[in-house]
Amino acid sequence: MLDFIYYPVSFILWCWHKVFGLVFGEASAVAWVLAIIFLTFTVRGIMFKPFVNQVRSMKKMQDFAPEIKKVQKKYANDKQRQALEMQKLQKEHGVNPLGSCLPMLLQIPVFIGLNHVLRMFTVNPNGGDKTENYFFDKGGVESYVNAKLFGVNLGDAIHNTQILAGDSAAGGWHWYVAPVAIPLMIVASIATHLTARHSVARQNPASATQQTAMMNKLTLYIFPLGVLVFGALFPIGLLIYWLANNGWTLMQQRLVYTRIDKEEEKKKAEAIEKRNTVAPKVGQKPKVGQKPVQKKNPAAQTGADKPGQSQAKKKPGSPHGFAQGSTAAGKKGSGAAKKPNSASVSNPDSPSDAKTNSNENGSGVPGLISDSTKKSGRKRR
Repeated sequence: MLDFIYYPVSFILWCWHKVFGLVFGEASAVAWVLAIIFLTFTVRGIMFKPFVNQVRSMKKMQDFAPEIKKVQKKYANDKQRQALEMQKLQKEHGVNPLGSCLPMLLQIPVFIGLNHVLRMFTVNPNGGDKTENYFFDKGGVESYVNAKLFGVNLGDAIHNTQILAGDSAAGGWHWYVAPVAIPLMIVASIATHLTARHSVARQNPASATQQTAMMNKLTLYIFPLGVLVFGALFPIGLLIYWLANNGWTLMQQRLVYTRIDKEEEKKKAEAIEKRNTVAPKVGQKPKVGQKPVQKKNPAAQTGADKPGQSQAKKKPGSPHGFAQGSTAAGKKGSGAAKKPNSASVSNPDSPSDAKTNSNENGSGVPGLISDSTKKSGRKRR
């Protein structure tokens, strides 16, 4: 019925057994234990990408958890509308709720398949000796049956039930398996608790809900306790698979979470650097384009408002800012020239005086008054 699960699982197990059988011997329990462990690693390696997507999906769901709470509170009395709004919110954020469950769902068929394959090494539903087990021939079956780990076969369990072992298998308690099975059950239970604790520690307290708190209690305490109690029903090989699976999960969580944390820190550092690059430094004027510059009205400017022109040169009453000092001085000097000092003016009728005046003013025209008639100390302009 489930041959599509049993054959792939048995094929992977057969391949690894052939590899380690060349080193330790096909009938060696070490070769079978390593084959089961690397079967686990192969399956988990295939599911590595879905696991990374699961972690990213959970991170996104934690980021918009406050929005989910708002939707749940707003449509508390309308479950249908609440479901529609939740789907819309998940679509906007690119979150697939099934993505967080996919790795766990994929492990269930492997667990069932490996349990069945290991038990079928010693169980023949048709009766008689076992001659084959999916990909394993008669030699592979005998190799598994003869492999003993501390005197216990890998397919033995503390308690065999008719459902798990098969109709022809003898059920009941096998206490000789307990010294090997119980330590594996305890270690597997502790590993299950540690992986759950490491995952719960990553959760955002702001996104906590009643369902989340319930699931955390299940993964932290109920599941490890279930491994400890119901591990008595698992064969030794399946307990080894469970231990290897939780050990892989613990290491994978540390690797993936560290990688995602580095990506988040890098994004934050880039955002801070970009913000610091755009923002002006202390004491630095903002660049053109960052802050609009208010232009002055050209109609309100005058000739004196041009840059570089000194305001001290403006004189009252002169809208053009012309310097009036020299004009006033010229007029004043002209008035002084028209009113010469009578003591210094000679008689124009005297030939000697006319000649003297002509030579002094440099014009050669007799009768003109020279600049020497100006008051001493006044500069020519």
